[in-house]
Amino acid sequence: MTDETHLEEGRTEKISHVAPASELDDVFKLSDTVAPDTQYGVQRIEAVSTAWTKWSLIAAYIGLYLMAYTTSLEQQTTNLLTMFATSSFSAHSLISTVTVVQSVVNAVIKPPMGKLADVFGRFETFCLAVFLYTIGYIQQAGSNNVKTYASAQIFYSAGSQGLQVLQQIFVADTTDLLNRALFATIPDIPFLINVWVGPEVAQSILKTSTWRWGYGLWAIVLPIAFSPLAITLFLNGRKAKKMDILPPSPFKGQSVWYVLKCLWFELDFFGLLLLSAAVALILLPLTLASRQSGGWQNESIVAMLVIGGVCIVAFPFWERSKTLAPRAFFPRDLIKKRTVAVGVTMAFFYFMAYYLSVYPYFNSYLLVVQGKSVVAAGHITQTFTFSSTVSAVVVSLFIKKTGHYKYFVTLGACIYLMGLGLMFHYRAEGVSTGALVGAQIATGIGGGALNIPLQLGVQASASHQEVAAATAVFLTVLEIGGAVGSAISGAIWSNSIPTKLERYLPPETKGQAQAIYGNVNLASAGWPMGSPERIAINRAYQETMHTLLTVAVCVAAPLIPLSFFLKNYDLKKMDQKVKGRVIGGSMAGGHGENEECQTSSESPSEAVAARDEPTLTVRRSWISRFLRR
Repeated sequence: MTDETHLEEGRTEKISHVAPASELDDVFKLSDTVAPDTQYGVQRIEAVSTAWTKWSLIAAYIGLYLMAYTTSLEQQTTNLLTMFATSSFSAHSLISTVTVVQSVVNAVIKPPMGKLADVFGRFETFCLAVFLYTIGYIQQAGSNNVKTYASAQIFYSAGSQGLQVLQQIFVADTTDLLNRALFATIPDIPFLINVWVGPEVAQSILKTSTWRWGYGLWAIVLPIAFSPLAITLFLNGRKAKKMDILPPSPFKGQSVWYVLKCLWFELDFFGLLLLSAAVALILLPLTLASRQSGGWQNESIVAMLVIGGVCIVAFPFWERSKTLAPRAFFPRDLIKKRTVAVGVTMAFFYFMAYYLSVYPYFNSYLLVVQGKSVVAAGHITQTFTFSSTVSAVVVSLFIKKTGHYKYFVTLGACIYLMGLGLMFHYRAEGVSTGALVGAQIATGIGGGALNIPLQLGVQASASHQEVAAATAVFLTVLEIGGAVGSAISGAIWSNSIPTKLERYLPPETKGQAQAIYGNVNLASAGWPMGSPERIAINRAYQETMHTLLTVAVCVAAPLIPLSFFLKNYDLKKMDQKVKGRVIGGSMAGGHGENEECQTSSESPSEAVAARDEPTLTVRRSWISRFLRR
């Protein structure tokens, strides 16, 4: 083949590490840029990415989808089993406590998982996440009380959230900014199917076995589903090693003390402990106080709040110290950027409103007040997931076409708030199923149009070295918002339902108020619709849901004005200098609007000079044309 230069739209494209031309070669481009201070894990994935062939990268994405499908089906199944698990311990009201524990772990595990991926590598951290996920399944299946079940969330949530952030980091490693939003929806696409399949699987498990098998079976299925992606990453790592492009491990030949010291600073362990303690010790009392003797005056509750308050005050001081936290949990330079600060704030309010409305008590409300079956209630609540996934995919295509994301964030915020308003309006007993579903569709469309573009905006503010940290910070604050929402909803539920049941139940049934409060099966199936007892139960649930939705609407209201402060990046002109074979390649055509992110620095004179250098003219196909639009 002769060497020639291919000029398009006044710029020069160069492809190094040239592979034979084919239809997809223009899509899976190669870049050579490596930051000198790039961490080992990032250097490693860039070396591995350089060794990708188009088919190995396609195989990796197929493996990613298979794993995403498995975890999606598991989530849609086990979400419906949580209320039966807690009810079997006579502790249905503690569903919010379990959710808070999940949310706390969800929040604090993402940054260390992202940092582990940067320090040790993507493949190794994927394996760790799957291992923790599996341990969580086993412990949940074998739990005999609510304490064991709640503690199992530590392993389960660490594994599930680790996989979530690693999937997004993998997408960021293998795509350019223009295509990233589209490919970031791949882990969500299985929800289009599983929102309908999950409730059926849950009902089948409950009919033929117990809720325990609904957790235990995934300890077998997930490792099998992960194996294709694991094999692809492992083999490509070996290929990169044979090509002698893998960087040397910084820990090779070092003492155990040196490695531990490095990990202490690299992972910011003390910052992690401070944030974990602050979030857990402040939020858990909101759901536990009503069950303790003395309520808020209980010594343990007071101690938790005081220690949590001290931790949350100490956290920013620790993070600001370059001596104590050289690799801060929340990177100092990153969090100062306007789009990052506004983006994570919006993520906080978005997920907080979600956990005050759609989850965790809306499903119980449908079972009791609306008299829906487990399957019907599951389908209604999962409509949010379905519509948000469709919305995210459609919006991602528009982002690819326009190169802008901000408009969709604002539009999504408006629709999301409207959907919550519809949920508030259609909350009365006996409302049609169509109205309930319609409200979930609107809320889901808004959520999907808001969340993915918002994450993309935060990632666009970061370099490739920072993208794992940016993704982790975004998802961390998102989950902290969910934890706060769970804690508030749990506090409202635990303080409202028992009081209202004792107030409304007939005198002969008042003695069962605590039993009804603690068992959703008794509340939904203990008395027929229209009986005095059921009328009282439905009234208590309905009035409590009114309070939850009122708070949710108020929390979501700031999303619209906040969206105006996001930077309207032109993604077509931005390049994060990702090394290796990536989907879409480097599309920088000049300097973009974002002074915070690296852009193409090639000057016109450099472009002219580059004409004398050998480059590869590649054959364009409909796929490459689509990905370049």
